[in-house]
Amino acid sequence: MNGETQPVASDEKITVSIAGGSGYAGGEVLRILLGHPRVDVKQVTSERLAGKYVTSAHPNLRKRCGLQFCSINDLQPCDLIIMALPHGEGLKHIERLMTLAAGLIDLSADFRLKDPSVYPRWYGFEHPLPDYLKRFVYGVPELHREEIRGATLVCGAGCFATATILALRPIFKHGLARDDAAIVDGKLASSGGGREPGITSHHPERSGGIRPHEPTMHRHTAEVVQEAGVNRVHLTTTSVDAVRGILVTCHVFVRDGVTEKDVWRAYRQEYGEEPFVRIVKERHGPYRYPDPRILAGSNFCDIGFELDPGSNRLVIMSAIDNLVKGAAGNGVQAMNLMFGFDETEGLGFPGLHP
Repeated sequence: MNGETQPVASDEKITVSIAGGSGYAGGEVLRILLGHPRVDVKQVTSERLAGKYVTSAHPNLRKRCGLQFCSINDLQPCDLIIMALPHGEGLKHIERLMTLAAGLIDLSADFRLKDPSVYPRWYGFEHPLPDYLKRFVYGVPELHREEIRGATLVCGAGCFATATILALRPIFKHGLARDDAAIVDGKLASSGGGREPGITSHHPERSGGIRPHEPTMHRHTAEVVQEAGVNRVHLTTTSVDAVRGILVTCHVFVRDGVTEKDVWRAYRQEYGEEPFVRIVKERHGPYRYPDPRILAGSNFCDIGFELDPGSNRLVIMSAIDNLVKGAAGNGVQAMNLMFGFDETEGLGFPGLHP
């Protein structure tokens, strides 16, 4: 893998393979790519299900996909490999996979952090390939669009990190915050825990619950500090009784004299032309602020805010589908940029209501 990925002629398609296609994120990548007019899905891997049809893991794709799972060791050359492997697994295969494709997108956390010294704190291991970290572009197009264009290596962002970074970055970039700190409360649906069952995701244990997940030290904190322009982030996460979705509520104290018009201006300047970020702040109705329920299956991030003039506390709400904008959709958006496609191609689904 050398140089840059090259734009593809308007009448050509690229071949894409998915490494780790039996999980929820991999299944979403496959669902999106099957409807993408510029992509042919070549192979999908699963060690556990090798030889079985993809629809055995993703029954929603019946009559849409006739592929069988293969082993990652049987992947053939293609234009792009999207890795949806568990954290740490991609590190074992990265060097070989780079010889098979012109581009690679890794949706795991293996290459998200630029400083190798922080991996032991947040992920509990010394990074075995520290030289690769600066070669990967952090895959949030709203922040790194020009770097992603033509890149060969892109890493996906964490789901909590994506929602939080998009919420906070305009406030700190435009100097509206009083200091360099933010308190973030995040709520996550059960699919964020992945497909492998465990006691915390077992339905009788989770159903009806609102369970503290990571009161402190959530690993996505490191990404927010790296990308949002804020040095102190206090992130608490809670598991809620839903299948899809993330809602983060951020608390930032703004400088004296900052008004709602100033906040509007900052978000409009940053996101007014963004295809997948919507500012949601209505006067009436049940959806006057962001709600992940209506984002299911979509690549949108909805952001809303409220300024308390009595305390200068700005409350920012950000909602995404954790499997799409928080993983697969963000990856496909990056893929479109890498190969010179329209950035929105294959990602037009608006979400469901009710």
